[in-house]
Amino acid sequence: MEKTVNQRAWFLVLPVLALVAFSAVIPLMTVVNYSVQDTFGNNQFFWAGIEWFRELLASDRMWDALGRQAAFSAIILAIEVPLGILVALNMPKRGFWASFCLVVMSLPLLIPWNVVGTIWQIFGRVDIGLLGYTLEALGIPYNYTQGFFAAWATVVVMDVWHWTSLIALLAYAGLQSIPDAYYQAAKIDQASRWKIFWYIELPKMRGVLMIAILLRFMDSFMIYTEPFVVTGGGPGNSTTFLSIDLVKMALGQFDLGPAAAFSIMYFLVILLISWVFYTVMTNLDKAERVQ
Repeated sequence: MEKTVNQRAWFLVLPVLALVAFSAVIPLMTVVNYSVQDTFGNNQFFWAGIEWFRELLASDRMWDALGRQAAFSAIILAIEVPLGILVALNMPKRGFWASFCLVVMSLPLLIPWNVVGTIWQIFGRVDIGLLGYTLEALGIPYNYTQGFFAAWATVVVMDVWHWTSLIALLAYAGLQSIPDAYYQAAKIDQASRWKIFWYIELPKMRGVLMIAILLRFMDSFMIYTEPFVVTGGGPGNSTTFLSIDLVKMALGQFDLGPAAAFSIMYFLVILLISWVFYTVMTNLDKAERVQ
C-alpha cells in the first residue's frame, strides 16, 4: 500500500519563512543593492558595479582591521576555552553550592553589552577606577586611552570576564552527562587525574566544546559595543576591529556604497570561517565515533 504524504504542515512554517524573509533577506538585498551603486544624496544613485569591492580588496585599511579582528578572536579563544574548562572541572557537582556556582557563573552573561563596556571604562580609569587607580598607585603605567598594550589588555580581559562563563557552563553540562560508572572504573584502575580528564572527561565534553568554540568565534568576530564604549577604537586604530571600522565608514564618513560592500565581505568572511570551523569539528567528531 502506497503511503500518502501530508504536506499541509508546511503551512505552519510559512509565517516563519515570511518573517525571516522580511527581517533578513530583504535588508540583505538592500545592502547588495547599495554595494554596486554610488550616491551623493537626494536619492540619486549611480551604477558602480564591483568597483567598491576592488577598492576594498586593495585597501590596507580593511586588511589591517581584519588582522586585528583575527588576532583578537585567536587570543580570547586561547584564553577562554582552557579557563572555562578549568572552572567547570572545579565546580561542585551536586548540592547547594552547585546551584550557587551556576547562578554566579550566569551573572556576567545577563549584563547587556553596553553596560559591560561602561563598567570596564569606569573600572579602568586612573582617576576614579579601582583597577586604573590601583595600578597607578603601584607604579605600573596604565592608560587604556593612550597605551596600545593597555587598550588591548583591557578589551581582552573584559571579554574574558564577560564570556568565559558561557564556556564554563557548557563544559559543566558536558561533565554532568558522564555516568558515575566511568569514574568508578577509573578509580579501580587507579587512573591519575590527568588520565581521567584526557580519556573520560574531555571526550565527553567534545560536543559541547565544539558548540562553545563556534559560538564564541562568531561572537568575538562581530564584537562592537564593548570595545567601542571602552576605547572607541583607539588609541589610534589599535582596537578598531572590523565592526567598528564598518560603522565609521557607514555613519562617520557616510560612504554607503563602500560600507555596503564592506558589510557583504565581512559577512562572507564570518560565514566562510564558521563553515570551516563546523566542517573540521564535525569531521573530528565523526572520526572519534568511528574509533
